[in-house]
Amino acid sequence: MDKKFKTVDSSRISISQLMQPSHSNFGGKIHGGYVLSLMDEIAFACASKHSETYCVTASVNTVDFLNPIEVGELVTMKASVNYVGRTSMVIGIRVVSENIRTGETKHCNSSYFTMVAKDDDGNTTQVPGLILNDKIEVKRFLKSLKRIKNHYARQKEFDHEDFSLENYIEDLEGHRVKIELPDC
Repeated sequence: MDKKFKTVDSSRISISQLMQPSHSNFGGKIHGGYVLSLMDEIAFACASKHSETYCVTASVNTVDFLNPIEVGELVTMKASVNYVGRTSMVIGIRVVSENIRTGETKHCNSSYFTMVAKDDDGNTTQVPGLILNDKIEVKRFLKSLKRIKNHYARQKEFDHEDFSLENYIEDLEGHRVKIELPDC
């Protein structure tokens, strides 16, 4: 039986948290691992809200830390469902920090978490479809499709049993790499 469709807005989530000294690394900035943990939490909340089930993190697509987060800044994370498959969802997350004294904001990172819906027995379960209401939502869905397609193409290219190193030697030229393979 096909589950219903839901809008992106119906599961969009935003959370804010003041960054404390206990969240900082040895350099005095907020620890990247702490930020990743918060991102995982909001991805879970957003995916669970959309699917109305328990969800697990299947993968995290590139996390680029663009700007450091300082102790005392207010961090706001916004999450939305960008794509749905049969049992999985891609959750887009944007992280912004704000100096609460000056009001200055900075984009700290964006990432995409793939979350999988689980039933009460721990089996994957179907998620509702996605209703796209504007051009940005359509673009995000299409970008997710492209990332998924590129991921599978890369896996197929490099994990295939017919992989031949000789086909790639030229690609390695000019890079800081030295190949010293044992004779086979």
